[in-house]
Amino acid sequence: MTTSPLAEMAHPINRAGDEILPILARLVFAGVLTLYYWNSGLTKLGDGIFGIFSPSIGAYGQIFPKALEAVGYDISQLTIFHWAVVTAGTIAEFVLPVLIIIGLLTRLAAFGMIGFIIVQSLTDLFGHGGIAHDGTLGAWFDRMPDALILDQRAFWVLCLLILVFKGAGTLSIDRGLFRNGP
Repeated sequence: MTTSPLAEMAHPINRAGDEILPILARLVFAGVLTLYYWNSGLTKLGDGIFGIFSPSIGAYGQIFPKALEAVGYDISQLTIFHWAVVTAGTIAEFVLPVLIIIGLLTRLAAFGMIGFIIVQSLTDLFGHGGIAHDGTLGAWFDRMPDALILDQRAFWVLCLLILVFKGAGTLSIDRGLFRNGP
């Protein structure tokens, strides 16, 4: 089978893309979202060295705003489910970005971050009572590229999807651990 000259010229570019895109996706994630998620995680920590296991009232307010309001802002009235979700979410905000940056279990971490972004977006839209009505929801194909939910988070997810489908790339712990895997 003969290949066209165009296909022959594209082959090295395709190979380079397979190596460069995952590294660039991790770099963009590190530069754009890591401090965003780390600072968000810091606002959820309770007092003391084990503050991650006793989340702040603000953590519950960010993740379960309506439930917290329903109990008069008394977190002792919330259930173990609320505590588990808030604690897991807080841990995820610290651990998943680190795993992505160093390239360890990258596909799984990127998939977890996509889930996190979906839950975060749904909480922003429905949990905080009408944030979508103040212009942050946005709409695709509307000539305005700066909406916080549909526009920005679509790019975040796209960056993470590159990692889900391509893996971490050559400069990663995954490459050393799983020569032909993640």
